[in-house]
Amino acid sequence: MEKRYFTIGMAGHIDHGKTSLTKALTNVDTDRLKEEKERQISIELGFAPLYEDQEIQISVIDVPGHERFIRQMIAGVAGIDLVVLVVAADEGVMPQTKEHLDILKFLGVKTGIVAISKIDRVDEEFIELVKDDILGELTGTVFEDAPFVLVDSLSKKGIEEIKDLIIRTLKDQEMRDAKGAFRLPIDQVFTVKGQGTVVRGTVYEGTVEEGQVLKIMPRGLEVRARQIQVHHHPAEKAYAGQRAAINISNVSKEEIERGDVLVSSEHFIVTKTVDVAIRVVADLEHIVKQRMPIKLHIGTAEVMGRIVFFDRNEIKEENSEILCQLRLEEEILTKRGDRFILRRPSPQETIGGGWVIDPRGNKYRFGNQTIDELGKKKVGTPRERISAALMEAKSLPLTELIKRTALDESTLTEQLANKEFVLYNGKEYTLKLLIESIEEAIFDQLQEFHLTHSMKAGINKAELLQTLQERFPKPLLDFIVEDGMTNGIFKRKEQFVSLAAFVPHVPKSWAKRTDNLLNELKKDGLKVRYLKDYFEAAGIPAGLEYDLKKFLEDQSMLVQLDDQFAYHGDRFKEAVERLQNGTGAEFEVGDAKDVLELSRKYMIPFLERLDAMGITKRVENKRIWKK
Repeated sequence: MEKRYFTIGMAGHIDHGKTSLTKALTNVDTDRLKEEKERQISIELGFAPLYEDQEIQISVIDVPGHERFIRQMIAGVAGIDLVVLVVAADEGVMPQTKEHLDILKFLGVKTGIVAISKIDRVDEEFIELVKDDILGELTGTVFEDAPFVLVDSLSKKGIEEIKDLIIRTLKDQEMRDAKGAFRLPIDQVFTVKGQGTVVRGTVYEGTVEEGQVLKIMPRGLEVRARQIQVHHHPAEKAYAGQRAAINISNVSKEEIERGDVLVSSEHFIVTKTVDVAIRVVADLEHIVKQRMPIKLHIGTAEVMGRIVFFDRNEIKEENSEILCQLRLEEEILTKRGDRFILRRPSPQETIGGGWVIDPRGNKYRFGNQTIDELGKKKVGTPRERISAALMEAKSLPLTELIKRTALDESTLTEQLANKEFVLYNGKEYTLKLLIESIEEAIFDQLQEFHLTHSMKAGINKAELLQTLQERFPKPLLDFIVEDGMTNGIFKRKEQFVSLAAFVPHVPKSWAKRTDNLLNELKKDGLKVRYLKDYFEAAGIPAGLEYDLKKFLEDQSMLVQLDDQFAYHGDRFKEAVERLQNGTGAEFEVGDAKDVLELSRKYMIPFLERLDAMGITKRVENKRIWKK
């Protein structure tokens, strides 16, 4: 079974015991900062490992509860799979609890557990009253049917019970997409002495491995993942759902900030104009007006902008979804389906939240026509839905496409006839765009290889596809290589793949010395010196010797008899012809020595080479020419 990775969050009002509960569950104090210790308040996000076995790994984010730290709270919750809502038994639901509930709803968190904390401070009768109060407040939220657990972090009451409940719940839950392109919204940037810049965050989707080339977006900075840590332990890879710290090269701490996104693909869109569907909170204190300044929280980014309506000029109360647009002051990286929160910058207030319909918004006219268009875009045309499913999964059979797009088979079949979709292996569909992108990546990899290894026939196919296999199905990669060969882009010799136009050759800087080596070898005929002597005389370094010998053998310019001796290709061919003409259908070593006038030092390796090449076959003391 493939291991799954999850991150859970602790949410709730300030001083309701989130950090204490995290510590009781994990034995980790997530209040790291001096100010947090002094003020006994969580300012930054705190992280800790909760549980791990062969099936599952669970991490905890302790989210700050104070209203001034709402930005950090949103940054933490945006990447989690389950929320534990902590409500103190001696206080019940507070204003901050309600705001957290709204934020969780807008961010699409679907799984929750309610922890009633500090139960040792009140009697059982009061706890029942608190339960009724909480149930009333949770109606219509993700926590409406959530299980309740009574806990006390100091006495450890209920700690094992809530831990077991978290583990059981997540074992029944699907993890995030680990096969898509890697994306990690950055929530912390720092430097480690002797190591350089480190970024940290929750892996939203995909997988990252040591040595992988990545980009910091929207800045477009290319970096390399030098080292990866998961909860302070070195790891070769980090997967969707894990908290990861990545030591990156080629960039300073000052060039990155929270809100930037670390990605592995160019397919993500950088934008300042986003078409969205939003809902507003039930108890707005102030009217939301047309083109009003807003603060967008998406992933770990916080960006100023304006909200643009196309069917109204203000909102005071609204229960239904509103289709509108956000025009931002700074670029963000996002894609369809991403969740976000909207806040009023002054006076500060959570307005609402929603999801991205289209990250590539345009300017539209005010009126119902625009709302109709946004409505169609929200649902997504059949073609858009197929494209989105294939972009995420890379390759799917028809049965799986039916599930993922909610389209009937006839509609799907009709749409899949479009040239932007490709059927391969007779059963799997993919995007022409993806094929072109992968083909280009393979082309670039081969071109770079040929520049540095000009004497090799190409790259072993398994090695060529090794990195790509982390992100794309192997049958798709095999198809693209075969298709590239059919279209004259690639060629294959045995297991080695190369560009179709590539011809193996000696590097220009060593061509003259190689010619000198071959000329000397040819001049000496069949009574040659040790092969290493020819390399030394020609001034060819030992580091180049193996590749050059392999190349000259592949091109039939050199025939190695054994580890010590080799003949020039022409001289070897001439010797074989002389021996064939000077002997009958079969011959012995003595016969060969008479024809070629060679000592046993050369004769035995030469005849063994003929055997190895299938030119002759040895039977006891004789050799037979093979037809």
